[in-house]
Amino acid sequence: MIIRRFLLLLCLLPAFGASVFAQQDSIPLTTIIEKTSKFSASYPIEKVYLHTDKPYYAVGDTIWFKAYVTIEKHQPSALSRIVYVDLINNRDSVVESQRIAVTNGFASGNIVLNGDTYKQGAYRLRSYTNWMRNFDPDYFYDRTFNVGNAIDNQVRTNISYKSSSKRTGVKVDATIMYKGPDNSPYANKKVSWQLMKNGDPVSKGRGTTDDKGVLQVDIPESQADVITGGILVTAIDVGDRKTISSSFSMRTAVKGYDVQFFPEGGQLTNGIRTKIAFKAIASSGLGVDIKGTIVDDKGAEVAQINSAHLGMGIFAITPDIERSYKANITFPDGSQATYNLPRVQSMGINIAVYNNDPTNLTVKISANDLFFQRKQNKSFYLVAQSGGVIYYAAQTVLQSTVYSANIPKSKFPTGIVQVTLFSSGGYALCERIVFIQHNDQMNIALKTDKPSYSTRGNVKITVSAKNNTTPVEGSFSVAVVDDGTVPSNEDAESTILSNMLLTSDLKGYIEKPNYYFNKPDEEKLNNLDILMLTQGYRRFDYEDILADKNPPIYLMPEQGIDVIGTLRTNAGLPVAKGSIRLLIPDKNFSAETITDMSGNFKFSNVNVPDTSKITLSARNNPNGRNMVISVNGEAYQKLSKNNNIAEEILNIDSTFRPYLQNSYKQYQSSRTIKEVVVKATKIVKKASHTDYGTFAGLPMMADHEISTQQLDGCPLLINCLSTMAMGLTYIDNNFYITRDYNSGSRTPVQIYVGSLPVDANFLSSMAASEVESVEIFLNDGVSGINRNTQTKGVMVINKKVVKKQKITLAQLQELIPKQNVITFAVQGYTKAKEFYSPKYDVTKAGTLGGDLRNTIYWKPNVITDKATGTATINFFNSDQRGSYRAIIEGIDAEGNIGRSVIHYNVK
Repeated sequence: MIIRRFLLLLCLLPAFGASVFAQQDSIPLTTIIEKTSKFSASYPIEKVYLHTDKPYYAVGDTIWFKAYVTIEKHQPSALSRIVYVDLINNRDSVVESQRIAVTNGFASGNIVLNGDTYKQGAYRLRSYTNWMRNFDPDYFYDRTFNVGNAIDNQVRTNISYKSSSKRTGVKVDATIMYKGPDNSPYANKKVSWQLMKNGDPVSKGRGTTDDKGVLQVDIPESQADVITGGILVTAIDVGDRKTISSSFSMRTAVKGYDVQFFPEGGQLTNGIRTKIAFKAIASSGLGVDIKGTIVDDKGAEVAQINSAHLGMGIFAITPDIERSYKANITFPDGSQATYNLPRVQSMGINIAVYNNDPTNLTVKISANDLFFQRKQNKSFYLVAQSGGVIYYAAQTVLQSTVYSANIPKSKFPTGIVQVTLFSSGGYALCERIVFIQHNDQMNIALKTDKPSYSTRGNVKITVSAKNNTTPVEGSFSVAVVDDGTVPSNEDAESTILSNMLLTSDLKGYIEKPNYYFNKPDEEKLNNLDILMLTQGYRRFDYEDILADKNPPIYLMPEQGIDVIGTLRTNAGLPVAKGSIRLLIPDKNFSAETITDMSGNFKFSNVNVPDTSKITLSARNNPNGRNMVISVNGEAYQKLSKNNNIAEEILNIDSTFRPYLQNSYKQYQSSRTIKEVVVKATKIVKKASHTDYGTFAGLPMMADHEISTQQLDGCPLLINCLSTMAMGLTYIDNNFYITRDYNSGSRTPVQIYVGSLPVDANFLSSMAASEVESVEIFLNDGVSGINRNTQTKGVMVINKKVVKKQKITLAQLQELIPKQNVITFAVQGYTKAKEFYSPKYDVTKAGTLGGDLRNTIYWKPNVITDKATGTATINFFNSDQRGSYRAIIEGIDAEGNIGRSVIHYNVK
């Protein structure tokens, strides 16, 4: 159990000459503190942060990452020894999932973006532990990044949208420019297009590009949600009977704005002057600058508003119960809109926090006259917590309409603090979150051994880590990239500081999170305070805590891979003290265990390599042939809403042009030195549903198909099918046609493996590597399958064809399934590859191509010396001249986190 410390302060704080905080009614306050402390100890908060080598990638690249798994006060977590990393495409399919062993709170890995599986577009990198899955997935590590394709991208596109409101919906005109790899336009080329939603066509048409390679697509009038939820798919005929497809998200096709208002403390109360924050965003999800006025229902202006940063700003009014208020807003394009402010409440008490003093938080509590008359001499409680630990608690009796208190900031750690005002009955009346910035992060210094370097020159960097002036031993990850080919916006990056201290504790999208930590000044701190007023914070819900409504725990922290199951007789009776043998053929490993009185067994901390199979046998038991082994399935993590969808880039080709140009040069250079081997290959017919008479009458072409290449990197078939099966929804161990499920139908899809009908649970035992393809039919044609099986839709899983050969009778008997011996696939540990860093004896560039690496160096396990706090890294530059950027991030054993960035020149 994690030991939590809390600080209870029963203070005498002056306000207007009166002693406002007194030691009365302390039992309810003590209850709040004790229950919060108990909750925090029982449900510790675990976090995951991934440091990656780059902010974006190209097809063919490798994503290098280090996972930092932390617990209270950002200390490396001993709670979980496994972390999961998922890569999700923009169609909400898990393309790859990795299970990685964690050592002392750290893990590292890599994901290869091979061209068979990955296409150009936006992807999500999601990470979590098994323990974190018990709670809100909004607090997982979840980052959206973009992948370009310079290798097979024969058509480069740029699209823009123009929308207009119509009587029955919205009309969208799209302008698409098509160019070849040499930047010449695809002029006078025929193009067909379809607007797709949930795998179904909404509208379609044809057109021809003009002399500049531009196509105008007029999408018919439709409902806005139909358009913005769709994907525009085009196919251009580039000649030689070759057609190339491109896909475009329609998320930003319909132009629009939204403005939200957030009164400090949660409401507008009659007669209490209140700060009101606002946030204006475009349809892209990104902030937009606005200006305007606040007027009452008589047309009198009461405030002017101007956004300060990324569409956010603040103003103040003194609301009157007799009045209503609205905001007249002007947007960047000159358009205008009116928004109503929240309704004024006749009675209430409010909290205001002032965070501009470097040493104190000033808390002002204001009650209006009506509230004061009814609640005079009642007790109230002020509680401030951070990370589940209460650092400040005080109580007062309401004897004045306005109280003020100064709370030393030194009582709190750096990070988000939740300040809540309670009634004496423990009801949260109002709250405010603030950010405490002590600038006490670990001081990490990077020092190069030379002022500048030559291409392919040897670079030596000394790392120095200190907490204040004391050297510390810490674990760090270092990435060095070429600034010229990997330009980046440091403010927009997700860093260990912005993630651990800010985004991991907030719900919703935070635009440019590192802005608040990149050389912070007074303006940035003020904007950070406005951000606190606009964001949702619900890690701690006092109402549930005080009511003892604890979250249900379904999954325990993992210390390793466990194989759990039950041994029963054919009659279904549990076998007590039965023998179970486990084998991993790939590893030449075996183990044995004995079942308990209920027939349950468990193998703990099994070291299973990725994509390995496990065999369990009960043969050694007396009468073992009449026993049945069943294994508990592994739960997979469902997909949640992408809160960071605003990070999707619509025009990847133009946005990342320098990076993609360099990627193409790398590809050309690598092709130059490849050995070419020509072999004659026999053409083998691909396995499909047409191989089986069972499917006579099914359409020849499936509505959707998943190839073996798309399943590459997927350990368990069911995990990937649940998200990759387009047009289907997987829920309650069944697949349903999505459009029917959304309409209320609960008729499942009929599933076949080959010609064998199975249920979805059967797929839990199948490895994705066994599958050649998956065919999805949204209707069964004239086959009669659905009528005979009372299902709707058909899924056919085609297994890979095994080369036929003669087998003996004994081998044939081995192929017959035995209930007392089972073999199944397990998502094992993914082993990280080592980053290749070349070593050069000479600085002269090679003659065959050149060294065009953009990730110059990556090392995930830099450990500083405990006595000196230092470490040294060595690597060689590429053939690229210009500025290089070195980034280091890390944590020490005490939970001190740090980040540092330096630039050096290569001439």
